[in-house]
Amino acid sequence: MVVSYYYKELRVHIFQFVGVKTMDSANNERIVGYFIEEAKEHLETIEKGILDLSSAVNDEESINELFRAAHSIKGGAAMLNFTSIQKTAHRLEDAFKILRDDPIQTDQTLESLFLKAYDILQDLLERLQGPLGLSEDEGEQIMEAAEPHFVELQNYIQQLADGEVPTPPQVTSASVRASSPSMTAIPSNEVVMQVRQILQQMLAIFKQESNPNNRHQLQSLCDKLVNIAPAENGWQNLIKCAKQAINNPKHSYRLLAPIIIKEVKLAGDCLEVGKGTEIAPSQGLEQLAYSKLPQILISVDPTIAAETISKVFNKEQISKLVNLLQVSH
Repeated sequence: MVVSYYYKELRVHIFQFVGVKTMDSANNERIVGYFIEEAKEHLETIEKGILDLSSAVNDEESINELFRAAHSIKGGAAMLNFTSIQKTAHRLEDAFKILRDDPIQTDQTLESLFLKAYDILQDLLERLQGPLGLSEDEGEQIMEAAEPHFVELQNYIQQLADGEVPTPPQVTSASVRASSPSMTAIPSNEVVMQVRQILQQMLAIFKQESNPNNRHQLQSLCDKLVNIAPAENGWQNLIKCAKQAINNPKHSYRLLAPIIIKEVKLAGDCLEVGKGTEIAPSQGLEQLAYSKLPQILISVDPTIAAETISKVFNKEQISKLVNLLQVSH
């Protein structure tokens, strides 16, 4: 993980030295693509860390990893002049710095505040990746609306670090994702908290070695998730796919964890703002659910892809793969 981090930081510095503004549009788009791809990986690190925050704060390497992930997104965004992403990542970085320098006893309120801050950063990156991109004005508007939430997060975490008993912050419009005026948010946070508590349990199991017993535990947790929103067909279908994917012993936890944790978390967010009809399993999750063959995730980075392939295939299989690639090109 540390090697991967320094490799990515080195690439950022190379891009910075070359100068993005001097490149043609094709190269510029490619670099933005690199940034988005790596930012997604850092987001995944941040999300997992927040979902297991009580453990992360007691592990020096884990909290440093969260700090580095936010720092890397901030640095890449600054290089490419994505100011709103840079500022948002910087606010998360500052919050993680307090956790790193002053280990504290976390609570569900703090985890919820961190997750909502994560949602803001994720939303900005998703807009950047969208067909229309992320305009400077749009980014500033999102940042302005989110500012009260970051103030709440900073104050709450500082009070915990100072040994005070903080007052839970008031829920504001900036505390939930923007939704259309016709959508009505669920009046209670109970559903969201239940989803996140179960995800924390699932994440703890995914960190273990795979065996029939803990796969059964994961499936039981899926049953609990199903019961959270029995009237939402999309939610039911997504959790059914997750349970089916977990049931296949050929799928490693390393493959299952990032997909299932992310999709269930996003679906829970949809429930929170009354968008249950928008919930649907991704094509990747459906493939995991119904494929009888073992699956692997291949990075778009050739170096990382080669490392993954070398761990999965033997020498004879790799040789055949190389020959097939040469023929196809």
